[in-house]
Amino acid sequence: MIPYKDMNPTRRYPLMTYILIVINVVVFFWELSFPVEELEKIFFSISVVPSKFSAAPFSAGSFMDVLRSMFLHGGWFHLIGNMLYLYLFGDNVEDRFDTVLFLVLYFVSGYAAAFLQVMIEPSSQIPLIGASGAISGVLGSYAVLYPGVEVRGIIPLGFFFYTISLPAWVFIGFWFLMQLISGLATVSPTGESQGGVAFFAHIGGFITGLFLTLIFLRLVPQVPAKERNELLYQRARRYWY
Repeated sequence: MIPYKDMNPTRRYPLMTYILIVINVVVFFWELSFPVEELEKIFFSISVVPSKFSAAPFSAGSFMDVLRSMFLHGGWFHLIGNMLYLYLFGDNVEDRFDTVLFLVLYFVSGYAAAFLQVMIEPSSQIPLIGASGAISGVLGSYAVLYPGVEVRGIIPLGFFFYTISLPAWVFIGFWFLMQLISGLATVSPTGESQGGVAFFAHIGGFITGLFLTLIFLRLVPQVPAKERNELLYQRARRYWY
């Protein structure tokens, strides 16, 4: 299922979500200015490489590698898929926690994602790039905050496309289950991943976002139901059709 809309209006303009999307897109076009061979060398020097990261995971250099990795992508589909999920689910998480806590959740989830993936394959020489880990944290947060919200998506079957609507907890829960199954399937008998998609980064980011949300909910109490409904449904009509 490819999601294209969640029926969940926001109270304020999700400025930071859109800024993150713009930065990712700008960085990707910067990547396109390099030949493939040179870009691979750049990835190796400025992003998370497990064999280097595992030697000093808490150093300033490692933190910077994680930060840079979160804005690098390996191709159009990688970028578009990540930005679609950030666009659909990031606005409501930002709306609920506001800018500072949203950014804390985003970047801490991204670091935890890289850390778990490195733990699984500490000797790998393959750079870890992409915003998937941080966005997985956003999904974990959304699953806690809005489990019953309707998510609309498309299921492509050959030349035909079918639309479907699912509660957020079903859609995100199925997504997480697929990451878990796929991640376990990539682990060899020696205990190391066989490469490809960094599924354990998705798992680590998701779990981190989920637990951070449970903590943040104690710091940012929900507004009264009457006020919340008035704020939300002022903009709700554009979501229902």
